[in-house]
Amino acid sequence: MNESKTERPQDRVPTGVPGLDSVLHGGLLRRGVYMIQGRPGAGKTILSNQVCFHHAASGGRVLYATLLAETHERLLFNLEPLTFFDASRIPEQIAYLSAFATLEAGGLKGLVEVLRREVRARKATLLVVDGLVTVEESAETKRDFKKFIHELQIHANFADCTILLLTSTNAEPVGPEHTMVDGVIELADNRWGRRAERELEVKKFRGSGYLRGGHAFQISRDGITVLPRLEALLQEPSRQDPCKKARVSTGIARLDRMLEGGLPCASTSVLFGPTGAGKTTFGLHFLNESSKAEPGLLFGFYETPPRILLKADALGLDLDKKKKQGVFDMLWHSPTERILDGLGNELVSVVRERGVKRLFIDGVDGFMKSAAHPDRISHFLAALTNELRVLGVTTIYTSELQDMFCAEVRLPMSGISSLVENIFFLRFVELRTKVHRALSVVKVRDSDYDSTLREYRITKKGVELLDTFEGAEAILTGNAKQASPARSRRKGLLRKRSRSS
Repeated sequence: MNESKTERPQDRVPTGVPGLDSVLHGGLLRRGVYMIQGRPGAGKTILSNQVCFHHAASGGRVLYATLLAETHERLLFNLEPLTFFDASRIPEQIAYLSAFATLEAGGLKGLVEVLRREVRARKATLLVVDGLVTVEESAETKRDFKKFIHELQIHANFADCTILLLTSTNAEPVGPEHTMVDGVIELADNRWGRRAERELEVKKFRGSGYLRGGHAFQISRDGITVLPRLEALLQEPSRQDPCKKARVSTGIARLDRMLEGGLPCASTSVLFGPTGAGKTTFGLHFLNESSKAEPGLLFGFYETPPRILLKADALGLDLDKKKKQGVFDMLWHSPTERILDGLGNELVSVVRERGVKRLFIDGVDGFMKSAAHPDRISHFLAALTNELRVLGVTTIYTSELQDMFCAEVRLPMSGISSLVENIFFLRFVELRTKVHRALSVVKVRDSDYDSTLREYRITKKGVELLDTFEGAEAILTGNAKQASPARSRRKGLLRKRSRSS
């Protein structure tokens, strides 16, 4: 659902929570009543206070009413280490009110009257009621509880005030309060095996579209950061595909000739190979062609930036110099517990900010290991690669094959052909008691290419592509054998004819 055409920017109340406004298509709707629910420890208090301090910093005024929650002294003590906390805004712009005694003495009617009076007196444009479950327990009937929320809605419109109601997750699938409010945001802390990941889901949001489904979030010293699910955020690329016909050099002259000029511009390639085959080395050659016109980025998981620069120097590549010139950079993430959408959102953001045109992702396996739901990975990569294409980025992924010598190649992920335009294989080959390296170009979409299987060596000058394996056959099995003399002669004649033509 798209936002209403009559909706104006001032009708939104930005939350100031990174990523949440993207999920909400711009923020909360002004004068709306929203429920934030979740189990104890899910992050409700941090989220609501983060919204409060951002609202105050934007010129708004806040009333934060608590009901059987932690004391205000304890609440502020726990908020103080967070970077969004600003004590100077208390109590002039953010006032904390303990309303439990009022609820005990005057019931729901007395609570509504106090909230109305305090909102009006303080000219509050944001009201937070922390402890809605206490209100529900104090209501004699479900009708009384619904009436309480209805009266808050009337007051929100009258006072031009947006309201947040904090409560524990209801045991009922749909409680009476859910039917009354304008939106429901649920926070959860899910666990898969030994791993836990926080998740936010917008269950309901009247009057606007939003990104559906669960979105990971994390809590740090900066508060809450929501990481929108990439395939939801980028379900449609941000712009039209430029579809350029230009070629981009791989940094290896002979490989460029095999590809009739290089990789197609703004295409995506995957380089398969076992450990030690030289996948990273090929990627470093590609990045060594970075320039002001084509800034490069290495996004890696395994080798740290200092080790990458040492490796490049040993290959005779000038990546250190290019880094100092500002035309090449690196982002490294240790292959430990990571949030998949955190990696994806960061990558897309950096590519946009720096105008990256050459991207080398060393280890697509790092994305796969970061996925709490592995079945998501193909959708995630599809959204990522589609966005990179329309941004004019030529991308190379590496992916590790488990078997070093084998007759059958098992790809680490399914549906790869639909995700990438170009596929390359690096293999180890045993021939005459020696181990050789072989490169094969398997696919270049919508383009001709040289399919000759070539040996390559990694030297102090980088990758050196050689001629074909003369007199050998069954190379792709990993155990090549000497071809018969007659067959070798036929291959030689065919090769000479091909070169002469």
